[in-house]
Amino acid sequence: MSSKRTVTIGFIGSNLDRVGKGANRWGHWRPSIGLCQQSDLLVHRFELIHGTDARDVSLAERIRSDIQQVSPETEVRLHPMHLRNPWDFEEVYGALDDFTNAYHFDTEHEEYLVHITTGTHVAQICWFLLTEARYLPARLVQTSPARRLNEEARVTGTHTLIDLDLSRYDRIAKRFSDRQLEGLAFLKSGIATRNADFNRTIEQIERVAVRSKAPMLLIGPTGAGKSFLARRIYELKRNRHQVEGRFVEVNCATLRGDGAMSALFGHTKGAFTGAQNSREGLLRAADGGLLFLDEIGELGLDEQAMLLKAIEEKRFFPLGSDKEVESDFLIIAGTHRDLRSRVVEGLFREDLYARINLWTFDLPGLADRREDIEPNLDFELERHAREQGHLARFNIQARRRYLAFASSTEASWLGNFRELSASITRMATLADSGRIDEAQVEEEIARLRRAWGLVDAADSVDHLLGERAGDMDLFDRLQLNAVIDVCRRASSLSDAGRQLFNASRQAKANPNDADRLRKYLARFELDWKQLNDNR
Repeated sequence: MSSKRTVTIGFIGSNLDRVGKGANRWGHWRPSIGLCQQSDLLVHRFELIHGTDARDVSLAERIRSDIQQVSPETEVRLHPMHLRNPWDFEEVYGALDDFTNAYHFDTEHEEYLVHITTGTHVAQICWFLLTEARYLPARLVQTSPARRLNEEARVTGTHTLIDLDLSRYDRIAKRFSDRQLEGLAFLKSGIATRNADFNRTIEQIERVAVRSKAPMLLIGPTGAGKSFLARRIYELKRNRHQVEGRFVEVNCATLRGDGAMSALFGHTKGAFTGAQNSREGLLRAADGGLLFLDEIGELGLDEQAMLLKAIEEKRFFPLGSDKEVESDFLIIAGTHRDLRSRVVEGLFREDLYARINLWTFDLPGLADRREDIEPNLDFELERHAREQGHLARFNIQARRRYLAFASSTEASWLGNFRELSASITRMATLADSGRIDEAQVEEEIARLRRAWGLVDAADSVDHLLGERAGDMDLFDRLQLNAVIDVCRRASSLSDAGRQLFNASRQAKANPNDADRLRKYLARFELDWKQLNDNR
C-alpha cells in the first residue's frame, strides 16, 4: 500500500460477524474483524454500515470494540442504515448511492476499499456497480477464511484486493481484445480487408454496435455494402443478446404515397381505396429487433414526420386509425445522398436528420478500396462454392491478369462490390472443371469494358495513330493508352494533367500540368481536342 491512509467501507455481516458467544467468538472467522488483522494491510478507518434494530446496533458496538482490541490503530465509525427490504435491489442501490453522495472522499490523502464479503448478495452487486462506475473512488476487497492453516491463521483469514481497472489484468484485457476482434471479423464476414480507412470505420461501428442503441446512418454509393453491413450489425447484436426481434429491411426508394404510409406504419381495413384488410406495417414487424431503412433520403416529408415520432416515442398511428400502437425497435438508415444538402433544399426534415445523425459512417465504393479487391475475390469464390456446391479457382496467370485489371484505374466499378460479386460469379459459373483460365478472364474483362463504355486499348491507339502505331514499342503503346484513358475521363486538360502528375507536381514551385501533358501528346502528334472528338 502507499503512504496514504487506508479507509474501508462495508456492511457488518449480520450472520458472519455474529458467530460465537462470549469468549468463544474469538475462535471463529469473522470477516470484519479478520480484515483488520491482516499483517500486510493496515486499516486506518473502518466505515461500518449496520441495521437499525436493537440487535443490529448491539452487534455493531461489539464489532467496534473487538476491532479496537485487535487493531488499536483502526478508527471505527458506525453508520446505521434503515432498509425495509435488504433484498430489494432498487432500495439498496438508492440507499448506497445516497451514502456515497454524502460521503466526503479525500483521495489526495486516503485510499478506499469496499468490503464486499459481508452484506446481502444484492448489497454486494450494488457495491460492485457503484465502484465500477467510479461513483466510489475505491477498489474492492474480499476476505475469506484460510483453511488448512494453523488455528490463528484460520481465524484471521486472508484478503484479496480487486482493482476494477480491467486494463491492468492482461488475461482479462486479452479476452476483451479477442472478443472485439471476433466482432470485427464478423462484421467483415471474415474478409481480411486492407483499406486503413475502412478498417477504422468498422472498428468504430463494432464498438458502437455493442455499446449503443442509438440510430446509425450508413452513407455510401449503391453497391457499397450498406444493406449487408446492416444485417451483420443486427446479427452481432443478436449474438450479444441485445435484440430478440427480426431484422426488417425496406428500400424507401420503392415507397410512394399511401403505399409508403401503409408499408411503414400499417393501416386499418378501409383506410384507403383497396385496403380490404388491415396491415401490420414494417415498424411493428421490427418490434424488439432492428429496422434498416435503405435510401431514407427518398422518403416523403409526411412519412419522415411520422418516422421521427416513432423513433423518439416508440409509438405511432397506423394509417386510418385513431389508436396508437407501440413498437420498440432499433434503426439503421442508409443513403447514397448528401442529406445535409437535402435538408437545405427542404426535401429532408432537419429534426429527423439530427435524430439519425448521431453515428454516421461513410462506406467508400470499390474504386476507393482497390487494395480490398483481392480479399473480396477470395470471399466471393468461397461464397459461390457454398451456395452452388461448385468450387472454382483461378490459375496463377489468370488471377494475376484479373487482379491487375480490377485494381487499375481503368476499372471504374460503377456497381461497386455488387458488380465485383457478379463478375466473379460469372467466371466461376463458366469455369470448366473448376478452373478459371486466362481466356475466361479476358472475356470477362472485355464484358466489363463494354459495360463501362471503354474502348479496347489496342483499338484506341490504332485508331488514333493509324499506321504509325505499328512502329511503337509495347511499352510506349501501353503508356500512351493509359494517358488517353485518363484524358477521356477528365473534365479538362488541366484536370487530366493534375491526375497524371499528382506526385511529381508537388516538387515544382509553379507546376504547369496542362503544358506538360500537351507536350507528351505532341510526341505522338496528338492533342486534347483530337482525343475528345474520338470518345
